Amino acid sequence: MNNPISSIRILPAEVAMPRTGASAEGGKFLETLQQSMDEVEGAQGDAQSQVTQLLNGKGADLHSAMIAVEKADLSFQLMMQVRNKIVQAYQQVSNMQF
Repeated sequence: MNNPISSIRILPAEVAMPRTGASAEGGKFLETLQQSMDEVEGAQGDAQSQVTQLLNGKGADLHSAMIAVEKADLSFQLMMQVRNKIVQAYQQVSNMQF
């Protein structure tokens, strides 16, 4: 008699779980996320600097300060939306049943 279970082969770990791609893509994702957060932080620092200069009367005009504040606000809102999407995706993956 031929046993159907004996015909199933176990794949080596190298074949079952490819090493390339996942860690490299994960690293790129983290780098991109870190770069985006650094840009948001830079925009906030620029806005704070412009407002401080405006309040101290050191050459910054109201329009450029307001534009810098709005850019910082928009970039922060975008970062928060990206964070919300990442959390939502994580929750969906964690709720999957395997």
